[in-house]
Amino acid sequence: MSNTPHELSEEFPEHVEKIHALKTGDAHFARLFDEYHEINRAIHRAETNVEPTDDLNEVAMRKQRMVLKDQIWTLLQKG
Repeated sequence: MSNTPHELSEEFPEHVEKIHALKTGDAHFARLFDEYHEINRAIHRAETNVEPTDDLNEVAMRKQRMVLKDQIWTLLQKG
């Protein structure tokens, strides 16, 4: 399988260790992390026509990914 773009380790390379620590120590962060990766992979599958979807659904998924990324960024900035 090809590299999935927009992985959190690529989006926030300076926070890889903090992401790991939060993922294992903060249930809320872990849930956001899992949701982000689920939607990110769904977008990738849609973009590569592995699981095609209509444009409206793809736009909605992109918006959801952006909201999750913003929430994750907010948590990374705390502490």
